[in-house]
Amino acid sequence: MIRIKDLWKIYKNEWVLKGLSLEVRRGETLVILGRSGVGKSVLLKHIIGIVVADRGHVEVDGVPISGLRGKKRFEIISNMGMLFQGSALFDSMDIKENIAFFLRQHGNLKTGERYSNGEISDLVDQALEMVGLAGIQQQMPSDLSGGMRKRAALARLIVYRPEYLLYDEPTAGLDPITAMQINELILKTQKSLGTTSVVVTHDIVSSLYVGDRLALQRDGQIAYIDTPDAFLQINDPIIAFLRKTISEDPRTFRRR
Repeated sequence: MIRIKDLWKIYKNEWVLKGLSLEVRRGETLVILGRSGVGKSVLLKHIIGIVVADRGHVEVDGVPISGLRGKKRFEIISNMGMLFQGSALFDSMDIKENIAFFLRQHGNLKTGERYSNGEISDLVDQALEMVGLAGIQQQMPSDLSGGMRKRAALARLIVYRPEYLLYDEPTAGLDPITAMQINELILKTQKSLGTTSVVVTHDIVSSLYVGDRLALQRDGQIAYIDTPDAFLQINDPIIAFLRKTISEDPRTFRRR
């Protein structure tokens, strides 16, 4: 479980987060909606420990991570993975080495032992199979389309089986068909690995498709949070606008 309590963050004399509090339940996919520039990505970086709050703190499984350093901090955040908006693959490495990077650097987190080359190859193959990219191990990131890079980046996360997955605008810049494929992968990953996921996006279609709960981030805080159906009924101009953009509830596609 992730608990965020009274989080404040200032950039260039402007408060981006203003006492934000939030609880992410174990096993759920929580989607955080909001306009560009409201601090959604900043919030994710606080959760995974890349950024330290000016005030407040983040707890992961009851442990406040903000004040941790060194090995103790790594033990907590190594159980997380983040899919960055630009995928963040290493351009100089082929896909196999990209996905194997964490395994080679840290080995098996549960046993502390190093993986053999054969074990790494098997784990990479399994991860690529799971995201529908079997057989591309020797290709370079520059050889892949935007959607394929997103899938490869997701494979790099699931290869070491983190319990928490954070997604930063996972469908941004993708065509509707490819975006829906990424949404399906988010659901598949959550079901297969039993992960707890946090997705930040401005895409209401993606939000409804993958989210167990939806939240609206505004003015440095979480303005609303509820189940998808209840969220859409909230009397708020931003949510009213989002309702108008939906021609058909994407959850009907999921049930077909």
